Amino acid sequence: MTCRDMILSEEFQDFLTYYILPEGTLTEEVSGDAFCFVPVSGRLWSVYFNRQNLPPLSFSGYQYRYVTELYGLEDEFVWGTQGQRFDPQPLNASGITQLQGEPLSLTGRNVVIGFADTGIDYRNPVFRRQDGSSRILAIWDQTDQSGMPPEGFYYGSEYTREEINAALSLENPLEAVPVTDENGHGTRMASAAAGSAINGGLDFLGAAPDADIVVVKLKQAKQYLLDFYLIPEGVPAYESNDIVLAVKYLNSFVIPFVRPVCICLGIGRSFGDHRSNSALSRYLSEVGSDINRVVVVSGGNEGNAAHHYAGTVTERESEEVEVRVGEGTRGFLMEIWGNLPSYFSVMVHSPGGEEIPVISSRLEQEVEYSFVYGRSRIRIDYQLNDPATGGEVAVVRLEEPAAGVWTFRLVQESAGYGAFHMWLPIRQFVEGSVEFLRPNPDSTLTAPSYAEDVLGVSAYNRRNNSFYVNSGRGFALDGRIKPELAAPGVDISVTSGMLRGSAVVAAASGTSLAAAITAGGCAQFLQWCVQDGNYPDINGTGLINFFVRGAARDASQSFPNRTFGFGRMDMVGVFDWIAGIGRG
Repeated sequence: MTCRDMILSEEFQDFLTYYILPEGTLTEEVSGDAFCFVPVSGRLWSVYFNRQNLPPLSFSGYQYRYVTELYGLEDEFVWGTQGQRFDPQPLNASGITQLQGEPLSLTGRNVVIGFADTGIDYRNPVFRRQDGSSRILAIWDQTDQSGMPPEGFYYGSEYTREEINAALSLENPLEAVPVTDENGHGTRMASAAAGSAINGGLDFLGAAPDADIVVVKLKQAKQYLLDFYLIPEGVPAYESNDIVLAVKYLNSFVIPFVRPVCICLGIGRSFGDHRSNSALSRYLSEVGSDINRVVVVSGGNEGNAAHHYAGTVTERESEEVEVRVGEGTRGFLMEIWGNLPSYFSVMVHSPGGEEIPVISSRLEQEVEYSFVYGRSRIRIDYQLNDPATGGEVAVVRLEEPAAGVWTFRLVQESAGYGAFHMWLPIRQFVEGSVEFLRPNPDSTLTAPSYAEDVLGVSAYNRRNNSFYVNSGRGFALDGRIKPELAAPGVDISVTSGMLRGSAVVAAASGTSLAAAITAGGCAQFLQWCVQDGNYPDINGTGLINFFVRGAARDASQSFPNRTFGFGRMDMVGVFDWIAGIGRG
């Protein structure tokens, strides 16, 4: 089998990990009959092994860091109504439209904004120039195996700007370039960040209307992973392997086009150490710290989901955590993270009164139990020493849970004071309803917005400058300030399709739209820095520093804080700070 076959086959298990391989192997894949290693960067590889040669998938069997992560769309359930008129106020509130005109004329010219998402409707006029040509440089459709993949990649089909323009001249463009966006999330993201000015900006205007666009349409995760994570049928879920390769592809456009690149991600997961130690986070940090690259990541919409619990337990004491499970819930995963040097054991009490005795974490193994009453089954995977944090992580997998209140009693087995955190999946990854009865809304940003040298973005309502109730909140558990900024994320004008060849405008809400607007602001700044020659060696870290200094901050709040970070994104404020203009 070829690497392409292995990447696409359900018979092969996917890993994203760091390996030490012989010198000279980084430039091309290393493959055999039962495995394939695809290079990403440094020692990071996307790896595929024949499942017949592997033990069943579990966190204890492979260690937590080796189990492929799944990410979902940030705004799937918060789309607004169609038939709206274009509203420029969110862009005005961010200082974006003010900079599009004279004297700076910052429209993202000769800057690339890249998206890894659900695809794009390239036929939509908001992605075309006045002459009808496309502003899209390339599309890599990971779901389409009919064409040629990009050079250095092994699956999917790449479509260039020339091919897209040729398709647009046809009566049915999809016959030549069959890229679609069935979900619409990617199209909406791209329109908010880089939609063309239609009718002088009266009918539609994106944050960076002259930026070039590159899109990766992510393929759906393999079925064995969807089953393992108990993802509801039909819900978009994407593997860390495919996301990393998408980012590598987007990052590559710096060189051939000699243009700075802003990569925008509107995907996330609630699991992980809430620091920045996953392979995806580390790779995004690497990209964001490089010259002429910026990475923007949405902070997720889990702040009001009741999916986070934080507690503290002293030696030999315990704390009961209650989880309410609704009718018809298929099952869910839950992660428990204990801070070094603490470690905990877990007792489980079902709504029907059955009780699993205390399961010691010292066993550091997989424990399974089937309840007598009902069909509920539970599995707890312990890892006492997570390699990245040194702390304990336990993953609870509860299948066909009985409706009602489940009680998890955490017993502190170590000496002294013990802090722990628990997270449930992002909302769309649960079929039914699951929530903590005493949730904590803090530290609810989704990964990978915690990554270093990456601009993590929360959302607010520009009408009254209030924080968007669903937006994730910081900080990172290692003390870093996340999110860095908040951007408008309520009732954002986007395109949701076409009607008789014209763009249909809709209002949508969520942190992915806040990230998209922020990406447009980044494109403006990259134009000024790189293309206009004012700061040609800027990187993501430097851009974040400028944005933080220029952020709008209300006197009624203290900064930084868990909701707005260092403040609201304000592009005019950034340039006022550069110019040395004082602000009241």
